[in-house]
Formats: sequence, C-alpha cells, structure tokens
Amino acid sequence: MRTLFLTRPIARWTVRLRLTLLYGGLVLGTGALLLGLTYVLMDHVLPFIQVEPPARPNLRDTITPPTLPMPDLQDGPAQQRAEDMRQFLTASALALVVMTFVSAGLGWAVAGRVLRPLRTIITTARDITVRYLHRRLDVRGPDDEIKDLTDTINGLLDRLEAAFEAQQAFVANASHELRTPLTFERSLLEITLADPDVSAQDLRAVCERVLAGNQSQERVIEALLTLARSQRGLDQLHGLDLAKAAATVLGSTREHAAARGLRLETRLDEACTSGDPTLVERLVANLVDNAVRHNTAEGGWVRVRTGLDAGRPTLWVSNSGPVIPADQVGSLFEPFRRLVTARTGQEGGSGLGLSIVAAIAAAHDSQLDARALPEGGLRVRISFGVEEPRNCASPRSVETEPEMRLGRGRHQAEV
Repeated sequence: MRTLFLTRPIARWTVRLRLTLLYGGLVLGTGALLLGLTYVLMDHVLPFIQVEPPARPNLRDTITPPTLPMPDLQDGPAQQRAEDMRQFLTASALALVVMTFVSAGLGWAVAGRVLRPLRTIITTARDITVRYLHRRLDVRGPDDEIKDLTDTINGLLDRLEAAFEAQQAFVANASHELRTPLTFERSLLEITLADPDVSAQDLRAVCERVLAGNQSQERVIEALLTLARSQRGLDQLHGLDLAKAAATVLGSTREHAAARGLRLETRLDEACTSGDPTLVERLVANLVDNAVRHNTAEGGWVRVRTGLDAGRPTLWVSNSGPVIPADQVGSLFEPFRRLVTARTGQEGGSGLGLSIVAAIAAAHDSQLDARALPEGGLRVRISFGVEEPRNCASPRSVETEPEMRLGRGRHQAEV
C-alpha cells in the first residue's frame, strides 16, 4: 500500500510578495540600464583632452642630469581615467544594490497598504454563512476598483440573502400546502374506519372526497414542477405568436367563463416573439384562469389582448373583481400568496398561478407590469422580446370576439 504525502509549499506566492518582487525587479532593471547608459556616456561621448607635458630644459652645459628613470607622462592620464571609471562603476553598483533593497522594502509596505482592504474582504467573506447572510463588507476608501469590488460583492450577498429567504418561505409554504390536505384525508379515513356502522354509501363518499383532495395535491405538485422548470431557464428558443398561444388557451376557457356569467372580450393581433411555446401557453392559461377565478359573481368581464406596444410583442389580461390594495399587488406574484378574500372563498387556487407567470416571464426576459384597477380587479401586461416576422407561423390577425375593438397606441396599457 502506497502512502501519498502532500507537502504544502513553504512560501506562498502571494500578491503582496509578487508585487514586492515586481517593484524590486523594476528598480533593479531601470537602475542597471541607467548605470550602463551613464557609463557609456562618460567613457565614449564626453571629450577627453590630453595635456602635453612641458619640454625638457637644456641643462647639459651647467648641470649633469641624474640617471634616474623618467616616468612616461603620455600614459598617465589614460590610466587615471580608467581608474576613475572603475571606481565610478563600483560605487554605482553598490548604490544600485542598496536602492534595490530599499525599494523592495518600500514595495512590501506599499503593497500591504494597498491590499489591506482585500484582506478585510477575505476575512469578512469567510465569516459570512447562511445564518449570517445579513452581514456586509464595510470597506471604506476612495472610489476605486476595490470599492467597486466591495459594492459588487455586497450586491451579490443581497441577492443571495433574498434567494435564501424566498427559498425558506417557499419550502415552508409548500410543506404547509401539502401537509394540510394529507392530515385532513388521514383524519377523514380514521374517523370513517373507526365507525363500525359505516355504510357502503358513506365509504364511497369518503373515498370521493379523498380522491378530490388527491387531485388537488396533484395539481399543486404539477404547479411546483412547472415553477421549478420556469426558474431553471430556457434550453431552446422557438418562434411563436402570442395570438396563437392565447387562442389555444381561450378555446378551453370560454365555457368556464360563460358558466360563471362572465363576459370574455378578446382581440388577438399578431405578436411574434421567441421562447418556449409550452411555457408561454401555460403563462397565458394561468393569467386567464386567475382572471376568471378571482372575479365578481355576476356581470363580470375578462379582457385578453395581444399585439405590439412600442414595437414589442405584448400580452394584456385584465379582469373585474374585488378591489385589490395597491401595496399587495406585488405579493400576488410570490408563491402561495393569496388575498384574504380569496383564502375564504371556494374558488381559491393553489397560490402558485401568478408566481409561475412571473417565473416564465423572467425566463423569457420579459417585462411584467401588474396594476390594481380603481373599480376593482387586476390588469397584467407582459412585454416580450421582438422576433422576426418570418419566424412567426401564425396568421396576421386572429379575432375570436369582434365585439370589443381596442385602439392602438399608448393607451393600450389601459386595457
């Protein structure tokens, strides 16, 4: 059996060490270049004037010259110049070495000062966990790249905190939505089985109620799967027409709306876009179902329209209904959020319809605008991306109900 020993490097090549070596190397290189240029200039460029020695006096007649050796005055200045250049080179080299060490020390100190905010960021980021996502990086200083990095990380932490809170709320709500019917069904079965005199008709009624509850749970689970698929994003994009998708949905919704005494008013003009046709149809179906379900008992209306708004393919769905507080409109698109009036009614849904709409719209990079109508009800507008008309296979205009004709222009948003 072989044992592998993993050795940790003795010295890490940290950013501070690399910056220090870079500063020192730059000083050493530029200093050596400056020294070389100075030496070349002093040796070859600067003029050197030789001084001629004076002529020997003629003293033969008066004094007998000594027989001492006379130095060669012609080679003296050249030797002195070479010696001076050698001393200059030696002193400059020593000064360069000293300045290199001094610059390395200064570089180490400056690099530490510059990288201090990064160490603060690293220390704080290591301490941030799921339980402490509310903490943020507090790095003060000039408005530079490090400040931009801090703001970016803080923004990322904001999004992570919001995502974790939404996930926790979603899990809690989903558990409640699934556990409550199961508890009810179990209690219903236990009470029925505990009665020794229960009849076959009572058992059949209990089974039908359990089956209805099971179907409701199945719809909730299907909605959860659709929501997860929408939040995952789109794998492929296909050309589609919002008018065709709306016409498909309205074909199966008209009878439901008529049974509730609602007036369905539609105007479907060509609106070519790109996306997932199945998810877009589910988006339209959820909006229309929500408009039909949360409406007035009699004399209500539902309006569905497709077309172009400022050049963008747009879907409008509006309906009459109870008055919705303006500050609660945004919460309707959160999972398992319902109005108080809808929670006590018999037509309450799973609480996932509009959250699926928001997820599908976000997956298609669409703009979703929802506003409460003053007289009651809700108006939802979703603007998709523009698609080339040649990729739109639907007819130019599909009118399913000519009784309502809406004008074009900016007032389209007032549907």
